Amino acid sequence: MKKVCLLVLLVLFSLLAGCATPPARCTSPEDNPRHHYLRAMEALEAGKIELALEKFDRTLYCEDQFSAAYSGRAIALALKSRSQSDARFGAIDVERVLENLEKGRKQAETDNDRFENRVAVIRVNTVLKSDKWLAESEDAYREAMGLKVDEKLLDYYQGQEAAPYFMGLAYLEAYEFRKAEDKFRETLAVRKEGKWNEPADRAWKKTAKIVRAMGGITVGDVGRKIAVKESVSRGDFAALLIDEMKLDKLFAGRIPVSSQINRMQAEFTPTDIAAHHFRDEILTILKWKVRGLEPKFDDQSKAYLFKPADAVQRGEMAFILEDVLIKLTGDEKLATAFFGQERSPFPDVKPTSPFYNAVLNMTTRNIMEGELSGEFRINEAVDGAEAILAVRMLKQRINIY
Repeated sequence: MKKVCLLVLLVLFSLLAGCATPPARCTSPEDNPRHHYLRAMEALEAGKIELALEKFDRTLYCEDQFSAAYSGRAIALALKSRSQSDARFGAIDVERVLENLEKGRKQAETDNDRFENRVAVIRVNTVLKSDKWLAESEDAYREAMGLKVDEKLLDYYQGQEAAPYFMGLAYLEAYEFRKAEDKFRETLAVRKEGKWNEPADRAWKKTAKIVRAMGGITVGDVGRKIAVKESVSRGDFAALLIDEMKLDKLFAGRIPVSSQINRMQAEFTPTDIAAHHFRDEILTILKWKVRGLEPKFDDQSKAYLFKPADAVQRGEMAFILEDVLIKLTGDEKLATAFFGQERSPFPDVKPTSPFYNAVLNMTTRNIMEGELSGEFRINEAVDGAEAILAVRMLKQRINIY
């Protein structure tokens, strides 16, 4: 009888031991899953992908059912996959992205967890751009906005307005500029102060500028891709002039003899554009000898290069567009129209500047404009919206719509 009782006690003890909560893996104040998750998301936003992955891994070591950590890790892996030059490794990363998204969805116990997972879907789709990515992002956005989120417990995102902000970024990547503008405005309307107000305000102003620049014109693929850029390169601008203004046809239309046009070609092909994706457009610009977009002598290689990756500055764009205007109108007097002036309307553009005449030609025709402060920003890089707007205004001035 004693043996039977002892056996029963051992069985009960084993059962109780099996049901007991396993000891916590991370117990120190700083070594806890929520702390590591927040550090991971901050690293993610700072572009420190490897650090973010390390922190997500530590989060899941501390708590292997942490839904938001799986969702966050999916974003980090998506960003990492974009940098993979080997397609095989990229495909493996994409599989891991989808696995983590699914784990985040399955482990979600609260609407907050589900919200973070849906936002992660939007962010992952925006990076990977797989088939139907925008439609899937829109579905995730609607689901996120339909959840009853407790914002006090929404550790990283802090407010439900994070969903329209990231949906706005998705629309921006899809070149759906008006929809992006609406989503950024929606983010700003939720509250006067919030985590996403400042980035949403910057994005809204940028998108509103793009919408204004594209008003009344149909911009092709090249134009849409350039519109979102923070700075426009020489290669980009050459492509914009050829694709959006159809400069080759416009210039050719001024030459009556077709055989003369057929003989025209670039004097040489700079070695740095041989494999460039806008090679043909650049060669067309070189063929017509557009001032400001000529090859430059490179001291290191001791050769003339086009330098397609160099950013176009505002003074340079004025110079380029002035030459296009002169070539299309045939008015050579434009090249010296403002020579001899003693006072400049812009404090940062002296009458002795090589760009002064071009800047005045562009601003007096409202093709380009200065700042409210009075400066022209002659040495600042041209952004995509500025380039599109200038091309649009130039087309209006010479009536080539």
